[in-house]
Amino acid sequence: MKSYLLILVPLIGAVLAAAWPHKNSRPLFLPAVGLFHTLLCFWLLAQPVAVDPAAWLAFDPLARAILPGVSLLFLICAGYAVSFLRLKEQDNRVFVPALLLVLGLLSAGHQARHLGILWIATEAVTLACVPLVHFSGTPRAFEATWKYLLVGGTGIALSLLGSICLGYASLHGGGSGDITFTALLEHGPGLSRVWVLTAWVLLLVGYGTKMGLAPMHTWKPDAYGESPGIVGALLAGGVTSVAFMALLRIKSVIDASGAGLIASRTLLALGLFSMLVAALFLLRTRDFKRMLAYSSIEHMGILCIAASFGSAGVWAALFHVWSNGLTKGTLFLSAGNLQRAAGSSSMDEVRGMSKILPHSSMLFVAGMFAITACPPFGPFFSELLIVRTGLTSGHGWAIGVFLSCLLLAFFGLSRIVFAVIDGRPRQYKTNPVYLKESAGLILPPLLLLAASLWLGLFTPDILKDAWSAAVLQLFPMP
Repeated sequence: MKSYLLILVPLIGAVLAAAWPHKNSRPLFLPAVGLFHTLLCFWLLAQPVAVDPAAWLAFDPLARAILPGVSLLFLICAGYAVSFLRLKEQDNRVFVPALLLVLGLLSAGHQARHLGILWIATEAVTLACVPLVHFSGTPRAFEATWKYLLVGGTGIALSLLGSICLGYASLHGGGSGDITFTALLEHGPGLSRVWVLTAWVLLLVGYGTKMGLAPMHTWKPDAYGESPGIVGALLAGGVTSVAFMALLRIKSVIDASGAGLIASRTLLALGLFSMLVAALFLLRTRDFKRMLAYSSIEHMGILCIAASFGSAGVWAALFHVWSNGLTKGTLFLSAGNLQRAAGSSSMDEVRGMSKILPHSSMLFVAGMFAITACPPFGPFFSELLIVRTGLTSGHGWAIGVFLSCLLLAFFGLSRIVFAVIDGRPRQYKTNPVYLKESAGLILPPLLLLAASLWLGLFTPDILKDAWSAAVLQLFPMP
């Protein structure tokens, strides 16, 4: 029952925040709820609870392997949000409750052990993010919101249709139509192969749209580019993680049905294609917020590639979910600081930010090196593990493409970051308060960068055990 509090407390907090009459103190709901959520998540991480196999919602090993990292990201971003919202003139009566609603729905999605509940939670997260993407209220933000809704709506429809097909595969194979993951795994060998493969294609495209995999990525550059940095951080490190977790749960059913090889090959192909598309766009984009969107597309591809390598690859992917989420948070929050000060996110209009916001610029550069797998940060060790797993599993050609895309991405990212940081600063006509680097705006991205460094150098055994337990859940021993 304690795990249900991870869902209920943020939802109750959202209601209370919406009813709270004071704009200036309303953001304090975010760190208060976030602290409770993180403490409970890490308590459940340290003291795993027994899971009823028939439960529709539970803090099972897979939720235990991912949700604490999402919760930690939210808590640090919540601290940033308090200072960020004090700078904004817009009313936060919708923004604050929407953030808390996203946290509660993410918790439900990660704990969902029923295909229908998983779909409802994932799609509800999509809808809850709409006012967050549109927060700035500009025409470009309005356009980005509609694109997010339209493309996301396509993913909603396809993932629902895929869920229905997977349920029909159970009925056609002599099952009862029970679409809990426990029942689907038990009846795996009897599932109709035709309907299973049809379901996999639809679910891969549907949830792949939520992850932002190419070619379903078209919503991502606009949504990330026009939304506040805190929203981009949660989209890249939180919302995408629940979609990836959904694919892991579904793939375990496909594996049980005997079609695992086809599923792995499609994941590998889609992952490599996403990395290649992202790398090519990184070489030509001139907007450092959109740059982060393409970097996210690249890393979603990395997760799919790792998941296609079997149990060892899934372990490495779970490691990368943590390292990518924490590092991306640093980049989005520091990029948000730079954009507010310059009034733009285009490298054609922004120069010399190291002289205007030295701390944010330093974090932006450090985050760039971290996300491009430079040691000793977390992404270096998680991606190195993926490379080793791919080589030992006989996917040398795929690793060759993987490394080539990483190199191209590094060139693209460094080209933009140093163009923004170096040079003679311009006279930016923005609110002077945006040129001040308060502790509330600097400490959160610094903490996220430190967490990425800690994860790389001192990966705790408790996390390794949680990732191993999740792999055992997905790949049960015969």
